Amino acid sequence: MNERPTRILLLDTGNEWGGGTNSMIELLKRIDRTGFAVTCGFYKDYRRGKEGRLLSEELADIGIPLVVLPTRRQPRWAKLAKEFVRGLLFWHKPWRAAAVFAIERCWRIRPRAAVLAELLRREKFDLLYMNNQPASNLEGYLAGEQAGVPVVQHCRIEPKLNASERDAVNRIARAVICVSHGVAEKLAQQGVRRALCQVVHNGIDTHQALPAPQPGVPAGTPVIGTIGSLVRRKSIDHLLRAVARLPKDIAPQILIVGEGPEEAALRQLAGELGLAGRVTFAGFQKQPLSWLAALDVFVLTSPSEGLPRAILEAMLLAKPVVASNVTGSKEVVAHGETGYLYPYGDIDALATHLADLLHHSGQARAFGEAGRRRASADFSIEAYVAGVTKVLGEVAAR
Repeated sequence: MNERPTRILLLDTGNEWGGGTNSMIELLKRIDRTGFAVTCGFYKDYRRGKEGRLLSEELADIGIPLVVLPTRRQPRWAKLAKEFVRGLLFWHKPWRAAAVFAIERCWRIRPRAAVLAELLRREKFDLLYMNNQPASNLEGYLAGEQAGVPVVQHCRIEPKLNASERDAVNRIARAVICVSHGVAEKLAQQGVRRALCQVVHNGIDTHQALPAPQPGVPAGTPVIGTIGSLVRRKSIDHLLRAVARLPKDIAPQILIVGEGPEEAALRQLAGELGLAGRVTFAGFQKQPLSWLAALDVFVLTSPSEGLPRAILEAMLLAKPVVASNVTGSKEVVAHGETGYLYPYGDIDALATHLADLLHHSGQARAFGEAGRRRASADFSIEAYVAGVTKVLGEVAAR
């Protein structure tokens, strides 16, 4: 047994609060402090929503220190070089991407790796644990290699790797924690060694007190909705388009919880579809469970996921789920048992499933109760924390 806790630097290169941040916080709240001493390293001390608390404040509440890592603005030569190669190689996408990546590696990734390596050596960290996915953590791999510190990657989204990133994972990583079997399979398909990949599903606190529905959500009519960042890759417009195709005898209210650059476009689309009076944009909510509690059906329309916490939370609240049949979501939703899966982008299929659940409230309730049982049995926060700490402990002990 170690005489002191394993000293871990947790690196996250993100710029905004998301599901991966929530899962990280839940882990850090519960991690065994006698076995692990964690310091977080971020490039930005961002807020939880536009007006929420800072990351540093949230971490301070649970006794986790934060190091805000240095950054520098992209130099003019790098910007001009990228513009030049994009124009020169406009006709060949792979070559264009490789050239831009080479410029990024030169001005940003290698200098950041040097700073991280010095931090790892100076503070005598035993382990570098990276939160997100390999393509956004390359400087961490290089830093761990330079400092001789073992590296563990937590891959929380469906990854897309280039050859350099794949080679770095295979050469340097001691383990890759994957939030779903689908994520592990995507990594393997891109050449990451299967032996590195260990699946630990995201989890939620199944013992927490469940809230009453959020006051102010329209009552007396069915409510369907979603929670997530309002960005194009979430395809929230598919939800609006599907509602517009529902039979005339169904007119649900729509609740969209989240913020992001697509909000104006979504508001405009709602107006064009004749739904403006039935859509509530609730913005970012620090505690979204009361908003989830107000729904009759939860919908997730994204083209890819790691393993979405929002679905787990909806299931915990006994809400039937309709989700696109993609990595992550399809490992949580049991089609025809806890909700429905549909081919991503098939708006008619999405509308059909919504109509079925809104027409058959008994079936919807049965799906919701089955989802609650599944969330409690298969996706507990205890299993998540135990799985992650087991991997960290095994790597540290080698």
